[in-house]
Amino acid sequence: MTVIANLFALGGVVMWPLLGFSVLVTALFLERGLFWWRLLRHQGTIVQIFLRAYPQDEGEANGDAIAHLAQHTDLPLPRIFLAALQLPEATPEEFRLGLERAAQAELPGLSRFSTIFGTVIGVAPLLGLLGTILGLIDALASVQLGDASGAAARNVTLGIGEALVSTAVGMVVAIYTLLFANGFQGLYRRQRAIIQDYGGRLELLYRQRYRRQFPVDQPLADSVTDQIPLSSTRPPARDRPSTQPPFSR
Repeated sequence: MTVIANLFALGGVVMWPLLGFSVLVTALFLERGLFWWRLLRHQGTIVQIFLRAYPQDEGEANGDAIAHLAQHTDLPLPRIFLAALQLPEATPEEFRLGLERAAQAELPGLSRFSTIFGTVIGVAPLLGLLGTILGLIDALASVQLGDASGAAARNVTLGIGEALVSTAVGMVVAIYTLLFANGFQGLYRRQRAIIQDYGGRLELLYRQRYRRQFPVDQPLADSVTDQIPLSSTRPPARDRPSTQPPFSR
């Protein structure tokens, strides 16, 4: 406790906002860590169970699969799937647009607090530098003109050393924030790839089911000539040029 009090005394007034930044980012790290832990632990299993049950014929099994998915709306992928599946009588193109719209709506939640982390990373070193400058001003202000004694020089040196404490603390806060923020950014990029993967699988399954429910009839021939067999379009034998060699005399 005494060490912390000494650091605050040496760092000056900028130590208080640095302390606030460190407490803030620690609380946000705990919230983000709990969020990603729950997401990575449960979401993959839930989505895989649904994708295995969805290709079955419409009926009780399919209703149970969607009902199971609806029990986990606290996770991003189940919300994305349900938003598209709840579109009434959607064509495959409309279903794809519904998936894309729902996925775009979930992305800000996955990168939550990233702006705050970036602000702390940029501002914390500047606050530390500001504290150092203020400390240097105080240290140099204590030196009087013509006073070149060893005691005065020693006091200036000690003042400069104490002024650098705030810079060191600001760098520590920025590095601490940067490490965790980069880790969460990596999880965010990985989750975007997972959303695209599972969303593409569901879209393929939906297209297959749509084709089974609404089979496309064979298109009619465009003209009468399209219905004529290929063999009947060949010219008669007498009209075709002879390919045999002429009789030799």
